[in-house]
Amino acid sequence: MAKGLAEKENLAQGEDSKRELIAKRVAQELRDGYYVNLGIGTPTLVGNYIPQGMEVVLQSENGMLGIGPFPYEGEEDADLINAGKETVTEIPGTSYFSSADSFAMIRGAHVNMTVLGALQVDEKGNLANWAIPGKKLKGMGGAMDLVASSPRVIIAMEHATRDGQPKILKQCTLPLTGQQVVDMIVTELAVIDVTPEGLVLREVAPGVTPEDVQKLTEPKLKISENLKTISV
Repeated sequence: MAKGLAEKENLAQGEDSKRELIAKRVAQELRDGYYVNLGIGTPTLVGNYIPQGMEVVLQSENGMLGIGPFPYEGEEDADLINAGKETVTEIPGTSYFSSADSFAMIRGAHVNMTVLGALQVDEKGNLANWAIPGKKLKGMGGAMDLVASSPRVIIAMEHATRDGQPKILKQCTLPLTGQQVVDMIVTELAVIDVTPEGLVLREVAPGVTPEDVQKLTEPKLKISENLKTISV
């Protein structure tokens, strides 16, 4: 029993470190003055790593502009939540409004960048992130509007499924959220740009080789001439 618990704890710690690496690397894509929407899961962690001195305003579909970092334990306000129902904080100047106004911002292309998780992404930049096989569907949520309207869409996800199957495919097999909408994929192994010429491997994690990344990626990757190591 003790061994089993230890293994579960180590697994959880490993998952957390992967998520933190991904979030920290995505945060490097933020720019001063950006309005950004962060999807549920790993993307929400990006808000904890906004570079010091940079002004980035986080927007949420449920009607909040100016989301701050996650609250410390014991300081949570149950009425202050993001679209994923996680408790959050607010920054000076935070504003609140209806979801209709929130989606008017999104559909009007006033959000500069969107960061989302994914079930599958393919080499054409098609995204599938809402229909989980075997689970009851509650609807697509705001992802469809976000990917259709945001000038830049970054996917923050683990590189493979829990059973080691690629999540970056030649063609998505799950219902699509959007077609040819993804600009960049950030995983715990690599940073990959989606281009008209195909997927370009720009960066690899420390200790990871392009061959390691390719083994867990279905389409053939083009290796950047300026391949770098992810630095966070």
